[in-house]
Amino acid sequence: MANSCLQLSGFLITCIGWLCIVIATATNDWVIMCKYGLNTCKKMDELEAKGPWADCVISTGLYHCIALTQILDLPAHIQTARALMITGSILGLPALGLILMSMPCINLGNEPQASKNNRIILGGVLVLIVALCGLVSTVWFPIGAHQQHGLMSFGFSLYTGWVGSILSLLGGCILTCCSSESSSAPRSYQENNRFYYSKQAGGNPPAAASTNHAKSAHV
Repeated sequence: MANSCLQLSGFLITCIGWLCIVIATATNDWVIMCKYGLNTCKKMDELEAKGPWADCVISTGLYHCIALTQILDLPAHIQTARALMITGSILGLPALGLILMSMPCINLGNEPQASKNNRIILGGVLVLIVALCGLVSTVWFPIGAHQQHGLMSFGFSLYTGWVGSILSLLGGCILTCCSSESSSAPRSYQENNRFYYSKQAGGNPPAAASTNHAKSAHV
């Protein structure tokens, strides 16, 4: 029962984390840039928001974005963020599918429990890869933007990516660890039974020998 609750908790945490990563991938409020200072730029309505896909100008009643279409001319931190965030968003779909089909309430025919454990471990590993993709992107992007443009503050999309990466990392660890423990338990039980039967088999011949000795004494 406890193992089932852990798997369900890990699945829900992973779903929320993956959705946060998808939101961060699709939006452009990663970092807020300013040439003079954040408070001064707010008064002058000259804030700029930068993301993997576009550079946006934020002012009163205006939110205008220019798409970054020159792929080969983009800095390394933008290209890396694009590649890793897309990879994480795509890998999240099969990971959630594998985890969902491994839930205790879902049975695919006469499938053994060992197959479910292997499938949920694979899903947990994929979730950990998703978390690593999100962490590397959301850490490297603000560092590269700061080195290139100077003053800045973090945007909504970056915070969302951090939350999604941490939740995915937590959910992947829960799923992988609880499934590893549950798969090792039946193995130890089988080894104990094997030892018990072998011990019984080893003790039978003396009993048979004593029976034959009793028959020969009676004759």
